Amino acid sequence: MNGSAGMYKRGMISIRALPPVTGCEDSVDPRDPFGALCEFYRAFNGRDLALMERNWVTSEEVSMAHPLGGIRRGWPDIREGYEHIFWGGATVYVEFYDYSIHCCGEMFYAVGRERGTLQGDNRSLELKFRTSRIFRFTSDRWRQIHHHGSIENPELLLRYQAAIR
Repeated sequence: MNGSAGMYKRGMISIRALPPVTGCEDSVDPRDPFGALCEFYRAFNGRDLALMERNWVTSEEVSMAHPLGGIRRGWPDIREGYEHIFWGGATVYVEFYDYSIHCCGEMFYAVGRERGTLQGDNRSLELKFRTSRIFRFTSDRWRQIHHHGSIENPELLLRYQAAIR
């Protein structure tokens, strides 16, 4: 995919059969949708709050619905959620797979699954999420404006919530 937002203005482009995103990719260019996703997972798995902040639009218009419950609105509230995950008692690692990227104009969204692990407090959980992320092209790069994550298994959801809280 090209880093120029202009190529996406002509209409809807959907891309499937992409490699899993771990955040360990060699080249991460947030001017490209795949690069913006890689940057997010690099920030998340590396517990890098400064990089996470660059990946998001840092205004009141952003939102996140996540498995810990509730909806977070505005960057300060979302940042607090990431601080809790990054610096709580557990370490969370996830990768994005079985996904598609859909580009249209100045926005793209990615829909797929995350798999990973939670380690901490003498416990380990295998994580499985359904995930969607929406990005908007601002200035010279893609930035995230919305994330939704769900855990299908009710027992896993309760165990995850207990481990993070």
